[in-house]
Amino acid sequence: LIPYKVFGPVCESGDVLARDARLPQMYAGDVVVFFEAGAYCRSMASHYNLRTIPAEVFARDGQIEDFIPAIDPTAALDPQFAQADAFASTVAARRSVRKFDENKPIPADVMQRSLDHALLAPNSSNLQMWEFYWVRNAEKKQKLVKACLSQPAARTASELVVCVARTDTWSANRQRMLDVLGRANSENVSKSVMKYYEKLLPFAMNQGPLGLFGLLKIIGVWCIGIFKAVPRQPTSRSDMRVWSVKSTALACENLMLSLRSQGFDTCAMEGFDGVRVKKLLGLPRRGSEIVMVVAAGAAKPEGIYGPRVRFDKCFYVFEV
Repeated sequence: LIPYKVFGPVCESGDVLARDARLPQMYAGDVVVFFEAGAYCRSMASHYNLRTIPAEVFARDGQIEDFIPAIDPTAALDPQFAQADAFASTVAARRSVRKFDENKPIPADVMQRSLDHALLAPNSSNLQMWEFYWVRNAEKKQKLVKACLSQPAARTASELVVCVARTDTWSANRQRMLDVLGRANSENVSKSVMKYYEKLLPFAMNQGPLGLFGLLKIIGVWCIGIFKAVPRQPTSRSDMRVWSVKSTALACENLMLSLRSQGFDTCAMEGFDGVRVKKLLGLPRRGSEIVMVVAAGAAKPEGIYGPRVRFDKCFYVFEV
């Protein structure tokens, strides 16, 4: 017997594996019990925004009416499993919400905490090539909504955050890292780390005027690569964009999962006019890339347009 609790907007109440089966209407706080474990339960839980209840559960003679009162949501678990369960529940609960309740604002401290969590994301060489613009000014917010094509997620969101990747701030951030390393105890900082930030990073990141240095690096990397493994990017401004966007996207995921863990939902929007967004925020046309605009708020039930669809794992995960 696997107990789940409804904790978010619920889609159409049907069995995802048996289309003719029907479930009663469910609401947040209701408890649902499945008699099978494994992929079936995980699929149902994801489909209906259910969370496994972290408790020691007992059933008498398999009777659900006796089973339900025995659930103690506060029962202690091994902390390791409790953390894993909480994370799995947060990941499963994150859905792209297109309509938010405009009467339920997100507290400022929740937004600040989520932005702090975004900044803890892993990133290349710890250069932190991201910027997050939390648009709070009412006039700018309305302009941003229009730049996002006035789509429902932007129009109804309590908060909008523009997530930006920068390719032109690596040198300043490299110097910040050198300052931090310089203040650290020299015995705790290896020479290889200092060499990396002092010499290797400038060589890797600097593409030169008109990208000419990058062209020379392409030739050099190709020649060296004949004889041994060698990093082959970045050797162009295009590579720099990909490099910075990857790290920023990781931070965006942190932001969205953090908001979900605190009871709010998001929609990562790519439908926007990047030129207008950059102009609104005073960003340079070159050296900055709008990765996404994250709309956030309290989800409306109709804000989730349908069940989550994921194709079979065999198409994407390979053991080699």
